[in-house]
Amino acid sequence: MEGTLEVVDRLLPAVRQVMSVREMTSGGAEHRFAARFRGRLYFDADEAYDRLHPIFQREETTLALRSDGDEDVILAFPGIIIPQPSNPWINLGLFMLTLFSMLFAGAMYGYRGPIPETTLEVFLFPLREIQRGIPFAVSMLAILLAHEFGHYLAARYHKTAVSFPYFIPFPFSPFGTLGAAIRLKEPPKNKRVLLDIGLAGPLAGLVVAIPILILGLSLSELGTLPLTPEAWQNQALEGNSILYLALKYLVKGRLLPAPVSFGGVDPILYWVRYFFIGLPLPYGGLDVFMHPLAWSGWAGLLVTALNLIPAGQLDGGHISYVLFGRRAAKLVPFIIVALVILGVFWWGWLLWAGLIFFLGRIYAQPLNDITPLDNRRKTLAIFGLIVFVLVFTPIPLMGF
Repeated sequence: MEGTLEVVDRLLPAVRQVMSVREMTSGGAEHRFAARFRGRLYFDADEAYDRLHPIFQREETTLALRSDGDEDVILAFPGIIIPQPSNPWINLGLFMLTLFSMLFAGAMYGYRGPIPETTLEVFLFPLREIQRGIPFAVSMLAILLAHEFGHYLAARYHKTAVSFPYFIPFPFSPFGTLGAAIRLKEPPKNKRVLLDIGLAGPLAGLVVAIPILILGLSLSELGTLPLTPEAWQNQALEGNSILYLALKYLVKGRLLPAPVSFGGVDPILYWVRYFFIGLPLPYGGLDVFMHPLAWSGWAGLLVTALNLIPAGQLDGGHISYVLFGRRAAKLVPFIIVALVILGVFWWGWLLWAGLIFFLGRIYAQPLNDITPLDNRRKTLAIFGLIVFVLVFTPIPLMGF
């Protein structure tokens, strides 16, 4: 690593034009940086970054701005970030595999007939009925494409290098996919850019998911749930978010699933308990039997909620970081505990708790970490947290 006094000396004149320098440090083998300058910026951090960036690049270093207590810090990291080209054939191949996997899942969801008796039949009957999976696969892909290209277009708008979406096929699953992801090839310039990229995906996905869900609910029929666990073996009931409950009420005119009775419990307490732990299961109650479009719309809300969990590299992690900075990491233990508690009622949260335990404390940090959010983006960030509350589903799937 180059980290000599010569680097400091060459950068110092430019740094002094934007900062009152109190201390300068040359890096070395024990440091990650080549040069560090402490002091107070004379003016806006974005303007300082734009002035220094080309000068630091000529010295083959990467500029970063940080705050440390009451001081501003200018860092020069050795080397220049050069985004590497992607292989679009990988993206296309994963997309085609995911499309087939989702068609398969949609065919399984739309199948009405005797339960296959052999493993071979389990695989073959969806292939014979693959056309039944088209409504689900097309609508689900539309939601995921909107989500990922929301990220992609926001990144390109801010001239941040980003990959095309990587879709993740997951055959023999309820949705046929584990979602999709894009990869930032370089850190975003500042917190404003990080928020725009992080929030654009969930909002774009919701813009597509909500109309699909409303249409799907309007095409779905109301019916009576099984009276006993044996009557609906190996089936599951979708969980509720606040938004999903509201949309069912909007379309069907009542809160669903409507139980046969509240068992002597106040209706408000009944719904609070059912919302958070999915108990008691509403045997014999009235519920909506979901059309494939409703199923994909509901899945779109769930995907949005998972991405908005305020931890690590998730979209919600970007939102919490731009709002709270490094203090956002203090939320992670509480999130893990909450997910472990919910994991008592749905095992999938235990997997998420483990992922967040190992990965949820690493946040995307912009190159300029000093520039604060403007008022409009603060409002958007808070709105993103509100959306998370509205779409979060405490118990996604409840078994009979």
